[in-house]
Amino acid sequence: MGISEQIEKDIVAAMRSRDELRLSTLRMAKAAIKNKEKEPGQHAPLEDQAVLQILSTLIKQRRDSIEQFQKGGRQEMADKEAAEIVLIEHYMPKAMGGEEITAAVKAAIAEMGSPTIKEMGAVMKNVMARLQAIGARVEGKMVSEIVKKQLGG
Repeated sequence: MGISEQIEKDIVAAMRSRDELRLSTLRMAKAAIKNKEKEPGQHAPLEDQAVLQILSTLIKQRRDSIEQFQKGGRQEMADKEAAEIVLIEHYMPKAMGGEEITAAVKAAIAEMGSPTIKEMGAVMKNVMARLQAIGARVEGKMVSEIVKKQLGG
């Protein structure tokens, strides 16, 4: 069963259990997936990798919203967004830890020779491609900090 099908199945379960937060979050995720499927050039249901990309975007949007709500003194809204992140992350692969990311960065740097801080963009591209190939979930910001540290920046 793909991620899209699992989300649809969980929407039904949330309706039955009258879990409003879960229901609204899953409906929002389903709508984002359907919108992507309706874009020009899409002919079939999305692959799981594309669905994971959409869910990652939704998580990033929620993190940005939390920051804005906290700045505006709207803690109850920030808490709601944080709860939505937890629900969406349920469908994502496990996030990689700092040591695993550092190991991937060191491997990419070794493979590229001895890149300098000026080649950080190329190293980032290499590391992100490597991590996405194994289906790892990472934040670009965290990878960027580790790459900068490893390159001596």
